Amino acid sequence: MSAPNFPIVCLGNPLLDIQATVEDEYLARYNLKPNDAVLLDASTDEPRMAIFDELVQHPDVKFVAGGAAQNTARGAAYVLGPNKVAYFGSVGEDKFSAKLQAENDAAGVVSYYQTQPKIGTGKCAALITGHNRSLVTDLGAANHFTPDHLDRHWDVVEAAQLFYVGGFHLTVSPEAIVKLGKHAQATNKPFVLNLSAPFIPQFFKSALEQVLPYTTYVIANESEAASYAESFGLEAKSDDLAAIAQHIVGSSTKRTVIFTHGLEPTVVVSPQGVHTRAVKPLANEKIVDTNGAGDAFAAGFVAALAQGKDIDRAVDVGQWLAALSIQEIGPSYPAEKLQYAQV
Repeated sequence: MSAPNFPIVCLGNPLLDIQATVEDEYLARYNLKPNDAVLLDASTDEPRMAIFDELVQHPDVKFVAGGAAQNTARGAAYVLGPNKVAYFGSVGEDKFSAKLQAENDAAGVVSYYQTQPKIGTGKCAALITGHNRSLVTDLGAANHFTPDHLDRHWDVVEAAQLFYVGGFHLTVSPEAIVKLGKHAQATNKPFVLNLSAPFIPQFFKSALEQVLPYTTYVIANESEAASYAESFGLEAKSDDLAAIAQHIVGSSTKRTVIFTHGLEPTVVVSPQGVHTRAVKPLANEKIVDTNGAGDAFAAGFVAALAQGKDIDRAVDVGQWLAALSIQEIGPSYPAEKLQYAQV
């Protein structure tokens, strides 16, 4: 029997998104900002844990299979088709993990879940205010992923062409990320890391420093870039994306950094220089929900790399898929399968 062969392997924190539209006052009550990303510790007396029970009762609440890297895995499968993307993460043995599994199955993603019988599946409250979204996360079972789960499915890892890791996993198992990174480096396979949220470089700098040497591509948005600059004490202004990206590239001859910036041009910095690619504008009335737009960009980008497209084209596919995603509710994609068309 032949080993499973998935061009893309993703690693991240599988979460059930509990999404609702709220007022600015609701954010203020819980000391949250628009486009915030907050990680809670359920073992403490953190008052914001109340958000999850409150949101379930909200009149327009929606439950969406989430977790940044899992969103990206489904997006990549949207581009590539079924059985091309494998996803690793840790879940509980409950109805929420069953829902996540079903969503991945429907999207054509093959799930390699590590299950935790005594810990519930992680959840993320996605608080929508206008075109902004604030994310409040309780990792639950996602926080208990261990590298030996990769060992049990190492045939999947060895057969992969490309690896994608969500930065949120730096809070869980840097060891697992390094394990994948070392394999990618030894076999000359692309290794893509998304910084995912400003608090990652801010509070998990050491883990980030462990993983960066193995990266061939680093993806982030302008807020995450500014947080990186502050955390690493860069003299560059927080909005000088090219200078911040050049610091991440460092002395590497292979690393490329991609910074998205909303409707501003995407900045691409590699050892060969600095390039930008304009974002095609989308009519304001077509924008439904920006939750997951960054994950969609990453999905299009890695899917294009897996297809052998060059960096410029991969960025364009990423922008195209992000534009599709923000016309849907939550981190999802059109029910009708649309094909990327080179312009």
